[in-house]
Amino acid sequence: MVDPLNAWWAQQLVLCGWAFDPDPLTLERDEACQRLVSLGVVDRGELAWRLVEALDGRHPDPARLLAALEYVALAGAATWLSLPRARQWARRLAEAIRTQHASLDEWLSALCRARSAEGWVKGDDGFAEACEALAALEHDGEGVTWPVLNDSLDAPSDGPPLWPDEAESRVWRLRAAFQPVLEAQPDPMDWHGLDAWLSQSWQIEGRDALIRVLLWLASQGDRQGWDLDAARLGEATPEARRRWHAGLDPRDRDFGRVLLGFVEEGEPLEWAAWDWLRLIDLAWAGACIGWLGVSEARLFALHGADLILRRYHDWPALTRAYQRGRSLFEGRDLLADVEADWRLLLHSPVSPWKPELQELLSPELIDASRTFIRDLRRDPSHWVLALASIREPELALRQAVTVQLGDARREDARGYLAETLDLHADEGAQALGRYWLPAQAHHLNQLAADAAHGALPPSRTPFGPVAEHDLEARNALGNASRHAATIHMAEKFAFHLQMAMDSEWFEASELAALAGALQGSLCRFYADSRRLLAAWAQWEAVLPEPEQASLATLILWHRDDPGSLFHWLDWRGQGWQEPGMRPGLTHFTAMALVGPLNSAIWSLPQPESERECASIREWVDGHYGVQGTEGLIEFIDYLLEVGDRQEYQINYAPYTLNSGRLAAEISIIESGECGEEERNHLLRLQRVRDGSDGCNEIDLIAWDLAQAVDLAIAGRQLGWLEQERFVARLQRAYSLAAEHYSGWEAYARGLYAGFSFFMGETPEREDFLASMGQALASWLAAAPPLCGPWASLEFPGTRPRHWAPMHVDTLPGDERILH
Repeated sequence: MVDPLNAWWAQQLVLCGWAFDPDPLTLERDEACQRLVSLGVVDRGELAWRLVEALDGRHPDPARLLAALEYVALAGAATWLSLPRARQWARRLAEAIRTQHASLDEWLSALCRARSAEGWVKGDDGFAEACEALAALEHDGEGVTWPVLNDSLDAPSDGPPLWPDEAESRVWRLRAAFQPVLEAQPDPMDWHGLDAWLSQSWQIEGRDALIRVLLWLASQGDRQGWDLDAARLGEATPEARRRWHAGLDPRDRDFGRVLLGFVEEGEPLEWAAWDWLRLIDLAWAGACIGWLGVSEARLFALHGADLILRRYHDWPALTRAYQRGRSLFEGRDLLADVEADWRLLLHSPVSPWKPELQELLSPELIDASRTFIRDLRRDPSHWVLALASIREPELALRQAVTVQLGDARREDARGYLAETLDLHADEGAQALGRYWLPAQAHHLNQLAADAAHGALPPSRTPFGPVAEHDLEARNALGNASRHAATIHMAEKFAFHLQMAMDSEWFEASELAALAGALQGSLCRFYADSRRLLAAWAQWEAVLPEPEQASLATLILWHRDDPGSLFHWLDWRGQGWQEPGMRPGLTHFTAMALVGPLNSAIWSLPQPESERECASIREWVDGHYGVQGTEGLIEFIDYLLEVGDRQEYQINYAPYTLNSGRLAAEISIIESGECGEEERNHLLRLQRVRDGSDGCNEIDLIAWDLAQAVDLAIAGRQLGWLEQERFVARLQRAYSLAAEHYSGWEAYARGLYAGFSFFMGETPEREDFLASMGQALASWLAAAPPLCGPWASLEFPGTRPRHWAPMHVDTLPGDERILH
């Protein structure tokens, strides 16, 4: 039995020069493909646009409708369309023709007018004769007449929808922003010249490169740089905006002009659709070229759709955002063209965008895509990438695939490790643990808690005031009191770790273990990505890097962008195993006794590389004449038991009881020739006479304790002290400090007095004293905040006076010595 609609369709194809056949879909496949190409329909994407254009409800065109009937017949015969879908498209075209034309005569007249309007110069192609033949059949009541067509179209249709409408296929409707998808099964026939387009437009040559770009578009894309520029321009003065535009590379001037226009005209500064719609387009491309499996490509597309649904409530909002992004990318304002560019998709009666945007996808499919994306980023190395990409956004292009680094990048990483960190290949990956500084985080947390409660130490110290700007920086820490400071230390560690990975100096398994430990630690202190990023932005705001632009705006961008890698990390962690050792509070306090004699110690010292040990040995030998383990231990114990303070007690303290004898002794030495030892003795006698820096009233053991701790740290770094011996010396120093001083200020006075009294003759004495006094003032006042930890620590043996931080990121007080 002949299907009336098929037969009518075949009759119309006669107008296109076809021989009549009751079934219009029986043409040979190869011939159908060739004829499509000859008509300029080179792939299914072009076919889809021609069908949508033909069914433009606002501007009906009989010639386009007839051409579309031929395209569909050829596409069905070429297997570009399934036969049921091809017939459904033919039915929809027939309905449009029937709606616009009440009879065959009207239809044929309209076609003739359309041909005349085009300037009919094709010659005698048989069109007029075909029209006459169809008209004769109609008038004779033969063939499929207009009434028969109407009856057929009025009957219910059981054909498929025009566009793939299965739940898992609906995501591809979003790809209509570029080309509508006619069949859910991707195929090379969908995209002519796809491989060349991927190579030339995206520099994508294979699967790994494609996945890198897909995840980059999702997590960062072009929008990040545009968002940051827009935020800065929004706060800038007109003159600053002008200077910004003038300072752009000439190639970016058009982009800058468009962006300035958006800012000054009050246009919403939002364009993420530019990235996320292109993500969906590239996912389809990957499936068509065979680099992605169909299910895999769909999950990537669903991720893009998920991000879109979080940001946009309807199709017009989506299209306008995309148009802004395209305007910035092309450097020309295209917002005036929104209606013209998007009219068919927004208004055509057959648009694949007829369903409401927010109703397009099922929650189950979105959940599946979220699981898929998180699985791609489950490896802890993505934590390192995420943190390090704040300082190097290009790292976002390394997600989920193995990247072959070039020699230049590898050498840059090695140079960074050697020159900035003094870290070398022979030390092994475990040496990175020295850059994990939990004691520093404890110090900052405590200062922040005290600042929030107005409990910071006085700004004036026995050694004078500290700089006002350093006090302001210290006091500002109270703004971060609700956030654990681990991130301030951890993000720098992550950058070091990324450089270590890029250097290819170390075992990958060891670096992976450190990445897992980093992940576990951050999961412990921050419940989710938003809290981590909020903490980071707050600490960055109160502790910016000197002479560097603040990262706070960029960090907040990641907090607020739903596609940011941070929101798609594995937040479950692998247990709490930190990348470095976490000292007990007692140990940290004992190490702080070294004061300004050394830089602040934020972690337990570990054996250093032979390269570093050489300079430490030279220092130990040059200053103390110590050359080995036993000598070092003996000297540390000497400092703890008697030290320089014994010399004062024996050789100088008695003079305080007999000023006449002191004056006579000074006079005798001054009257003769002095060697170096006699000269130093004379200077110390004069200091006793003058009571320089309180040397006769202040306990000088602090000077010995600071030296003992400094040497113990050096001994541990040299490997001359095992951990047990090192800790024993720390505990002894801790106990002695508690016995002799009431607090850090008293200890600082003793340290300064000892430093002053035992200093040998030198023309730089006053400069050295001034420098030591300034450093002690900074340590006591915590200004600047990271100069040293005294202000955050209870002095050995004293009662607690600090406010407790509001989180668990503190050092364990697991080793307290009773006094």
